Amino acid sequence: MRIGFALITTWLLGVIGLLLAGGALLLWVCWKMWHEMREQRAQDAADAAAALDDDPATEPTGRAPKTFKQAFLQILIADLSMSLDNVLAVAGAAREHPAVLVFGLLLSIILMGLAATAIANLLHKHRWIGYVGLIIVLYVALHMVWEGHRAVVIDLNKVDSYNAVMPSLLDITNEEVIKQRSH
Repeated sequence: MRIGFALITTWLLGVIGLLLAGGALLLWVCWKMWHEMREQRAQDAADAAAALDDDPATEPTGRAPKTFKQAFLQILIADLSMSLDNVLAVAGAAREHPAVLVFGLLLSIILMGLAATAIANLLHKHRWIGYVGLIIVLYVALHMVWEGHRAVVIDLNKVDSYNAVMPSLLDITNEEVIKQRSH
């Protein structure tokens, strides 16, 4: 799926506004990831407290088991969205560098195929690694939003209006306009 999405995404990233939309999607993914990490930390703390409790009637908190259909749909949706998110993140980070895109996608496929369990155990043991990954994804998402919104401004021919309201440090330069229009 990642390779298929990559082939489509590299073409689609040339579409004005899609980089902005992809960055917004990654921001949503960051929020969901942060929320899940906090939820997992709270769940682990509750389970640890219940395990230390001497009352045998107290059991670790848990969720009701899922049906096969629920589990299948969750895995399918998660795999599709993670593949697309992965491709968007790698494509956003590798913008204009196809070799970096290919390397990043191959590395992610190899790591997930060969080392998924080891990576999951490592992330479970050292939670801070997840937060470092979250910061990296957040940086890529913000960069995609930044570059995407500037491309939209240039495409709409609103550079003068944009520069009039923005501090001079954030102005869109003539070089950026020329570079954007040459793509």
